[in-house]
Amino acid sequence: MNDMVTGVVLRGMTPADLPAVHLLEQVMFPDDAWSPQMLAEELAGQPGTRHYVVAEEPGGEIVGYAGLAAAGGQADVQTIGVRADRRGAGIGAALLTALIDEASRRNAEAVFLEVRADNPPARRLYERFGFFEVGVRKRYYQPADVDAVVMCRRLERRPVGFTRGNE
Repeated sequence: MNDMVTGVVLRGMTPADLPAVHLLEQVMFPDDAWSPQMLAEELAGQPGTRHYVVAEEPGGEIVGYAGLAAAGGQADVQTIGVRADRRGAGIGAALLTALIDEASRRNAEAVFLEVRADNPPARRLYERFGFFEVGVRKRYYQPADVDAVVMCRRLERRPVGFTRGNE
């Protein structure tokens, strides 16, 4: 998916992307970065219960990525991140849109996520997309002892089968 607003292309993450994604992971989330093995295990879940995308600049550099877990009518944003110098350009919104669209394709009834309580810009983005707070996980992010705000967005589901208006 080419996004003229952000200047990046969103595409499915592949194993070849893992070194670049892991480097970004370490820079963006230094306290609790996922290991290369964790990233590879998540990616191995595609297309079954996982969906991962990268945001790639025209020159091929990855500047963001996001992942979704979906099963049993529920979806969870596993991760979403955009390189600091590219934040504010709509890339995070494009990645989140891709995850929500995938959750809908998978017939999820809701999408959940955790966001650091000390990350107001991310919380504002999620609220703009219709997410609302449903709880707090105390001291979730370690070793920083930062709470996670649990947020949810309900998804529209079309009725299946006959309804009274169709009889």
